[in-house]
Amino acid sequence: MSKYDGEQVLVVPRALFEGIGAFEGIRTDALDEAVERLLDPANHFFMDRAAAEEDPTHKQLIPYCIFRHGTRVLHYTRGKSGGESRLHAQISVGVGGHVNPVDTGGGRTGAAAYHAAVTREIEEELALPDQHEHRIIALLNDDSNPVGRVHLGIVHLVDLRSDQVSAREDALVELGFSELADLNGPLFGCLETWSRFCVKHLSEAGA
Repeated sequence: MSKYDGEQVLVVPRALFEGIGAFEGIRTDALDEAVERLLDPANHFFMDRAAAEEDPTHKQLIPYCIFRHGTRVLHYTRGKSGGESRLHAQISVGVGGHVNPVDTGGGRTGAAAYHAAVTREIEEELALPDQHEHRIIALLNDDSNPVGRVHLGIVHLVDLRSDQVSAREDALVELGFSELADLNGPLFGCLETWSRFCVKHLSEAGA
């Protein structure tokens, strides 16, 4: 049996990704239009995850949420209980995961289903001290490695009023906040690829 146990995940054809303008790293231009096309129900569908992980002709859509308190950014080390073994022991600043059929409950489709997945993933992985709002700040792509070739990140930024955050999953090890300057400096080499792109972008944007 597959380690993904029949999980279904939301994907878009690579042709659609190329149609909105293929890129490497972070993309912020024409962001609203690109996200609208990705989340249009006519442009995406669910695929068996085991097949999707080996199929670079499709991109799995992944919410990638960055949590910030002041000038410090939340990060954690990916533990062995995490779903993606290829990322174990790397530091990540992104919290999120796949969009699944459960997120279409209540008749939700498109953007509504996607944002339901964002909320579900955050609530599954983190205990947050208060209400929060998140905004999409970028798209994220890295075709330089097998994991990146089959995923497309939608980057969200969440500004927190308190740093009293704890992990709800064993896969999030050594959870804590560090200054953005430290993540872009001494800790940079320990970051997973997607986190490197995001940290560099936030540093250059002065965000």
